[in-house]
Amino acid sequence: MKKIALLFSFFLLFVITACSNDEPTPQERFDQYVSHWNNQEFSDMYKMLTANAAETYPTEEFVDRYQNIYGDLNISDLNVSFEKLSEEQMETAMDKGTAQFPFTVEMASIAGPITFDYEATLIKEEADSGEDGETEENWFVKWDPGFIFPEIKDGADISLETTEPKRGEILDRNRMPLAINDTVHEVGIVPEKLGDNPEQGKEKIADLLGISVESIDSSLNQDWVEPNMHVPLQKLPTTEQDTIDQLLEVDGVSISDVTGRVYPLGKSASHLTGYISQVTAEDLKELDSDEYDADDMIGQRGLEALFEDRLRGEEGAKITAVSENDDKTVIAEKEVENGENVVTTINADVQETIYESYDGDTGTAAAINPKTGETLALVSSPGFVPDKFLYGISQLEYDELQNDPKKPTLNRFSATFAPGSAIKPVTATIGLNNGSIVPGEGIDINGLTWSNGEAWGDYEVRRVSESDGPVDVTDALIRSDNIYFAKQGVKMGSEKLVKGLQQFGYGEDLPFEYPMTSSQVSSSGTIDEEVMLANTSYGQGEIETSSLHLALTYTPFLNDGNMLKPTLLANAKQGQVWKEDLINSDHAELIREGLRDVVAAPNGTAKGAQDADFPISGKTGTAELKLTADDKDGEENTWFVGYPSEDQDVLIAMMVEGTEDKGGSAYTVEKVTNIFKEIK
Repeated sequence: MKKIALLFSFFLLFVITACSNDEPTPQERFDQYVSHWNNQEFSDMYKMLTANAAETYPTEEFVDRYQNIYGDLNISDLNVSFEKLSEEQMETAMDKGTAQFPFTVEMASIAGPITFDYEATLIKEEADSGEDGETEENWFVKWDPGFIFPEIKDGADISLETTEPKRGEILDRNRMPLAINDTVHEVGIVPEKLGDNPEQGKEKIADLLGISVESIDSSLNQDWVEPNMHVPLQKLPTTEQDTIDQLLEVDGVSISDVTGRVYPLGKSASHLTGYISQVTAEDLKELDSDEYDADDMIGQRGLEALFEDRLRGEEGAKITAVSENDDKTVIAEKEVENGENVVTTINADVQETIYESYDGDTGTAAAINPKTGETLALVSSPGFVPDKFLYGISQLEYDELQNDPKKPTLNRFSATFAPGSAIKPVTATIGLNNGSIVPGEGIDINGLTWSNGEAWGDYEVRRVSESDGPVDVTDALIRSDNIYFAKQGVKMGSEKLVKGLQQFGYGEDLPFEYPMTSSQVSSSGTIDEEVMLANTSYGQGEIETSSLHLALTYTPFLNDGNMLKPTLLANAKQGQVWKEDLINSDHAELIREGLRDVVAAPNGTAKGAQDADFPISGKTGTAELKLTADDKDGEENTWFVGYPSEDQDVLIAMMVEGTEDKGGSAYTVEKVTNIFKEIK
C-alpha cells in the first residue's frame, strides 16, 4: 500500500508540474500586463483585455485615452505593483477560472504625485491563438476606466486646470522697478467692425504694428473666432501711446488693457535687465521639457535670463474627475508658486543718469559703492527697447538694429577694452610693492618721446606734456606720463608686472553674479616682448578690462589695501574682500593724493572735474585704437575713473568711444563730473 501511495504521489506531482509548465497562470499574465503598463505599451495592454472589455472599449478609445490622459497630465515615473497570490489563492483561481489582484499605482503628474489602489480581475477565456484559426485558453484582464483613475470608473471625464505663475519682478536697491508686471495695451480686431474696406484696414494695422497682413489673417481665421469677438494681435507698452492713437483711427481696432512685462528704464537698462520672449524650439531642446511648453515665456538675456529659475515660478495645476451630473472630484492638485522678486543693488536713478549722459555716444560704465562693493549701475550705450523683443519687432526694425554701426545690441559692460592710462594707479601700486618705484624718487625724462634702443626699431612711447624736472610717481599720475610708466614697466620686468596684475584679478573670472569677460594681461596671458611690456604698463598693448573690474581695482586705495568683491543682489553680504593686502597704508595714501591732484592740480589731466562744488578724485585714460604706430587717424576711447574725495560712496568708471575729435579724456571727465553733480 505504501508503494502504491508513493507511486500515486509521484504521479500527482508529475501532473501538477506538467500543468504548471504548460498552462499560463493568472499571476504570470497579470505580471506581463503590469510590465506593459509600466512601460506605457498601451497597444500590448489592449491585447490582454477580456473579449467583453475589448468589445466595450475599442482599440482606439483604449489606446488614445491612455496616451491623451498620460500626455496631457505629464505622467512620469509610473510604477504599478501588486502582491503575488498565495498557493491557496492560486489553486482557487485555477479551479474557478477567475483571479483578483489588488494593485497600487504611483505616478508623477503635472499636479504632483498621484497614488491609488484598485483591483484587477483576470478571467480565463478562449481566444484565437493566431494559428490556423485555433483557439487556446488564457487569462485576460477585465478592464474598466477605473484602471486609469478610480474616480472615472463610471464614465466621468478628466479636467485639467492650470494656473500660470506671476513672474517675479526685478527691483533696484530702493525697490524701484527694473522689470515688472504692469498694464500694457493689447491691440486686437473685432472682425465685424473692419468696415467697408477690411483689406485696407488690415494693411494699415499691419504697418503700424510692424507685422504682416498674413499674420493678421491667420489670427482672424482661428476656429474660435466669432465676428463680434476681440481677436488679439499684439501687445504694446503704454509708452507707445502715439501708435495706439493712430491704431484707434482704424475701423475694427479694439484696445484692451492686460498685464504684461514692462521695463520702465527702457534703453537705459536694456543690457542689464534683458527681456523675456516666447520660448523657441532651440530653447526647448536645451531645457527640461517638463518645465516649459511651447507657449511659455523665458528670459532671453540679462537679469531676466540670469535669474530665470527664481523669477519664473511654478505652474499650479488641478486634475479633476467630472461626472455627467457635473459632480467634481479632485484627483490631484498643486498650488501655483509665483516667481520670486529679485532685489538688486542697482540704483535706478544712477543707471538712468549715466545712460542719458552718453547722449548718443557709445561706451560703457560701471558705478559701485567702493566701500561695500555694491554695484550701483552697469551701463552699455547705445541700448535697445526691450519691449520690442517681447511684444513684437518687425524685420525692418530688427535689421536696423543689427546693421547699426553703433551696435546697440552689443553688451559693452560685460566686454573688455584697453584701459589706457586709467591702469596707471595699478601699475604704480605694483611698482611700489616690488620696490622698483620709490615714493618721491624721480627719473629724468627729456622730450615727448622715448625708445629703449635699437631693439625697438622705429617704435617710440609718447607722452602728452614735458616735465620741468625729474618725474616721480605722483607727478606721473597727475600728468599721465606714458614714458614714466613705460620706463618703470621695463625696469620691473614682465614677470613682476604680470604677477602684479594677476594679484589684481587679471586673468581670472570676476566673482560676480552677472557673467563678465575676464580681464586679460595679453591674449596669451604673458608678456614676451619689451615693447609690449612698456605699452602694457600704461594701458595699451593687449591688456583689456571691463568697466566693473577697472572700478574695483581702485577700491584697495580706499579700503586698507583690500580689493572688494562686487555684489549685485541686495541681500548679499556687503564689504566682502576679493583680494587682500594689495597695497600698504602709506602707499595707498600716496595714490589717493595723486588721484586727487589729477583733478586739483593746474596741470592735472582731469582738472575739468573741479567744476563740481565738492572735491573729486580720479584718473583719466586714453586708449588709442591704431592700426600702426604711425597712424594719426586712429580712434580713441577715453576713460575717467572718479569718486567724491570725501564721501567715497560712489565710484564711476566710464569709457566713451570715439572721442578723438571731441576733446579726448576731457570729454569723458565732463560727463562723469556732471553725473556726480546730478546724483550727489
